Amino acid sequence: MATRDLPTILRTYRRINGLNQIALAELLGYDKSYVSMLETGRRAITDLASRRHIAARLGIPAHILGVTDTDDAEYRAMLQFGDSTVRLAEIARKSGQAVEAVNELWPLVARLEARASEGRMERDSLVLLAHARVALGVSLGTVLPEERLSSAARWTGQAVKVAAHLGDPTFYAHTLRMHGNELRKAGHIGAAVARLEQSLELSNEPADQGSTLAFLCRAAGELGDGERFDAALRHYRCLLDRNTFSGLLFQPFTLREIELRGLLGTGRVLEAGRLVAVTVGTPSAPQWRIIERVTTGEVLVAIEEPSAATEAFTEAIEAAEQHRLPHQIQRTIRAAIKSGMRQLADEAEAALQRTRWLLGPHRAP
Repeated sequence: MATRDLPTILRTYRRINGLNQIALAELLGYDKSYVSMLETGRRAITDLASRRHIAARLGIPAHILGVTDTDDAEYRAMLQFGDSTVRLAEIARKSGQAVEAVNELWPLVARLEARASEGRMERDSLVLLAHARVALGVSLGTVLPEERLSSAARWTGQAVKVAAHLGDPTFYAHTLRMHGNELRKAGHIGAAVARLEQSLELSNEPADQGSTLAFLCRAAGELGDGERFDAALRHYRCLLDRNTFSGLLFQPFTLREIELRGLLGTGRVLEAGRLVAVTVGTPSAPQWRIIERVTTGEVLVAIEEPSAATEAFTEAIEAAEQHRLPHQIQRTIRAAIKSGMRQLADEAEAALQRTRWLLGPHRAP
């Protein structure tokens, strides 16, 4: 039954029950020659009524043969509109409304997970579950504080497990890319690099490659691996020079922020200081402006320009609280404490507490 392959199920059923094809044909109400063609795969049954009939006569669950329960209209409707739910949630996250994305995805994922726990998952359901898991993980990774980011990585990791068996290299590369970034954010940098490099090998479209390289640059910078960072950045810049901008991660504003943070992470403070004065493009989403302001503040602290750093950090704190992004506030707090900006750190801590309250259990979906 695990194969969900009708010819295999019929042959195995006969063998287990000691039946020949004539006896099986009588049980099913079919001609022996028709059963023979079914067993050898020369004929396929695609209509649900016939599959439901076979399941009933053999005494096996109908979902094994790809048939949902006849009275499960609500589930079929959810499956029909599930793709739209995931797409709309992704649009919401990318436009700076990650909390709303989580609220949209949570009921869908919960229903699909319940279905999976019952062992009733057709291929369409598995595909939707993988898409919903990765979307939920990335959305959670946007709004959760640092100490809870591992839960976002768990969701994207579950998506990778399903995607690995779906036979869709593009989607598999996507899940590896997003899981790699969530692992990085949760502090598992080595594992993140491995997933991202695997995703890069599977990616064919420039935008997908650029997105993967953006995350790989980030991971290499956090490792302090200047050689890997430089190689990924060169590849990213080359792709960007040859192709039209596409998405949140594949455009000049993102490239500048990634380069700033990578230069700082690999100890090249003077180069980062020269780049911080250069303005390139506009952010593709509100969260990227916030990320850039924190990174700019860190560079300005490193080159000993505290007034300008305070201004950048203050902008980041205000916007991060508005968009409920605790992780970026926590980045600001660390940088402020490290540079001795005690008052700024206190203001950021107050903003973090207000944001935590807004995202607390009493507000959970």
